Amino acid sequence: MVQSIALETATDVIEAAEQKAEEIDNPMVVTVANSEGNLVAQHRMDGAWLASVSISRNKAYTAAALETPTHELAEPSEPGNSLYGLQSTDEGRIVIFGGGYPLKRDGEIVGTIGVSGGAVSQDREVAEAGVERWDELQA
Repeated sequence: MVQSIALETATDVIEAAEQKAEEIDNPMVVTVANSEGNLVAQHRMDGAWLASVSISRNKAYTAAALETPTHELAEPSEPGNSLYGLQSTDEGRIVIFGGGYPLKRDGEIVGTIGVSGGAVSQDREVAEAGVERWDELQA
């Protein structure tokens, strides 16, 4: 069975991420997807880059497809390492830099978040705010 996140919950997670994006004064696109990486909700903040729409969605997809935060794929994907070329697979949907995270309930991935619009460190910071909100909702 496909695990999913209710739209209301996805929106709550996105709002927490957007609050962080506003704090750091960087408009972002925030995507929440289900456990298979399919879109549940996506917001593009005013002024966020158009390219970030697909990048954030692909970060959410990657976190679901590979069941890992996207930043953990960078080193294994470098030339000479075991996953070199990973980002050119799966019809180009795999993202190997930070900003995508699984969202877990009772140890199982039920969804993901993907954020794009700033430097990778900013994307991660904003996504982590969404993950923190998700974790609060699970408590």
